Amino acid sequence: MRKSLDAVIETLIFICGMLSIVFVVLIFGFLFKEGFAFFKDFGVLKFITGQFWYPSSEPASFGILPLILGSVLVAVGACLIAVPIGIMTALFISEIAPKGVRDVLKSLVELMAAIPSIVIGFVGMVTVVPLVKNIFNLSTGLTAFAGAIMLAFMAIPTIVTISEDAIRSVPWQYKEGALALGATKWQTIRRIVLKAAMPGIIAAIMLGIGRVIGETMAVMMITGNAAHIPRSIFDPVRTMTATIAAEMGETVRGGMHYRSLFAIGLVLFIITFIVNFTADLFLGKKKNR
Repeated sequence: MRKSLDAVIETLIFICGMLSIVFVVLIFGFLFKEGFAFFKDFGVLKFITGQFWYPSSEPASFGILPLILGSVLVAVGACLIAVPIGIMTALFISEIAPKGVRDVLKSLVELMAAIPSIVIGFVGMVTVVPLVKNIFNLSTGLTAFAGAIMLAFMAIPTIVTISEDAIRSVPWQYKEGALALGATKWQTIRRIVLKAAMPGIIAAIMLGIGRVIGETMAVMMITGNAAHIPRSIFDPVRTMTATIAAEMGETVRGGMHYRSLFAIGLVLFIITFIVNFTADLFLGKKKNR
């Protein structure tokens, strides 16, 4: 009876694993089908390097370079904020904080990940956007910088959780050996713990980047939604995800505008796939080590 139950559970796990692969392949196939039809009519290079996104004008212009630059600007800004804060928080939780404080902080960090993006967008509009406008004396606070701050807030839980697990997985023998040789606690953390946990930390950063790139509602609410090439991080921008969310309901099914949004989704899918695949490679190296 127990062997039969184990066989059934193993079969169900196998089926679930295969279904997840099938779903990803089907999503990619659907995006490729709609996006390829657009690329066939408009051209890949013209689509990616075009500087103007005017899908409703005559003639229509479908250049996503401003959208790509806006997405990259917001993502890079968010990573510059989230990565150092996330790694330092993970180090504090795993290596410095007392056990009671550690448990509370870890629970709070994991609770941050449960906050809906629409709520973070509202908080950003009410607090961060006016603050950015007043501090930097801008005409509007709806900028890439405001979006980067809020996306950093959303990426920090992912970075902290995975980095903390990687740091705690470093064998105690490494730390004891360093301390026995006369190293201070900070030297042990900096030269031993961080280096040993680096593959896992890099994987955490890559997954955080993937979280940032794929976010929609928060950036649509607080980045200004201006589809032009930004000159600085204090300019309004529009991201690829925000474009799909804002315009999909206005398109005619089967038209060029409709297919162009699927082409953006295909480009975004490829970018996020590369980021996640790179993170998986680092995680695999970490496990092997």
